[in-house]
Amino acid sequence: MKKLLILLFCVCTLQAWAQGLAQPDRIKTEKGDLVIQPVTHGTVVLQWNNKTIWVDPYGGAQLFTGLTAPDLILITDIHPDHLDLKTLQALPTSKATIVAPQAVVDKLPEAMKAKAKVLANGAKTNQLDIDITAVPMYNMPEAADAMHTKGRGNGYVLRIGNKNVYLSGDTEDIPEMRALKNIDVAFVCMNLPYTMDVSQAASAVLEFRPRVVYPYHYRGQGGLSDVNAFKTQVDAGKKNVEVRLRNWYPENKS
Repeated sequence: MKKLLILLFCVCTLQAWAQGLAQPDRIKTEKGDLVIQPVTHGTVVLQWNNKTIWVDPYGGAQLFTGLTAPDLILITDIHPDHLDLKTLQALPTSKATIVAPQAVVDKLPEAMKAKAKVLANGAKTNQLDIDITAVPMYNMPEAADAMHTKGRGNGYVLRIGNKNVYLSGDTEDIPEMRALKNIDVAFVCMNLPYTMDVSQAASAVLEFRPRVVYPYHYRGQGGLSDVNAFKTQVDAGKKNVEVRLRNWYPENKS
């Protein structure tokens, strides 16, 4: 059985690579490896303990060819690069529980609403033996007409095995991000004018000091943010933060 599971995983991995996706990474936990599959923009697939988590599935069903159907879906916000209903409805998501803020759940079709768990900033839930905490994500200064208002969307901290994984969603370098503790893996956005620039992101990361950080969600109005500059700034801070640069935009692969 173990050999069969390994074979199936390898087949799915090869199919994912065939779609132009970045190779998956592995993080060791006390209950087996956490497999991290970058997909596109703010979309990532996590696999752990024979369960699959999709975060903000977006970009069309073809991007998910060969990837395991989700047991859990996390959605951060209402914008179409996070809540992509066309993609969700085209994919095999019927068995998945959806965790999302109220503003997202309000926009889901009735069948998906019935399988959704509403999580507000600061609230917690346990799904698939994973503790999930919703954390704020918003623009500063706070304003009613901001692109991302405080309380509407969620970042998430996941306790997977003995590792803490942070997913920023769309946010600036808010105090709640800077105050995070004991983060093992962080996914941090950096795209203007929607979230924060490279220097803001690097400054925040050097303050909360995750062991590993992936810059993701870095396409803005001016194209792709300079993630190499982000790595240079983080490395210069000498905080023992490993920056992992991966290809989140397969269409730009040369």
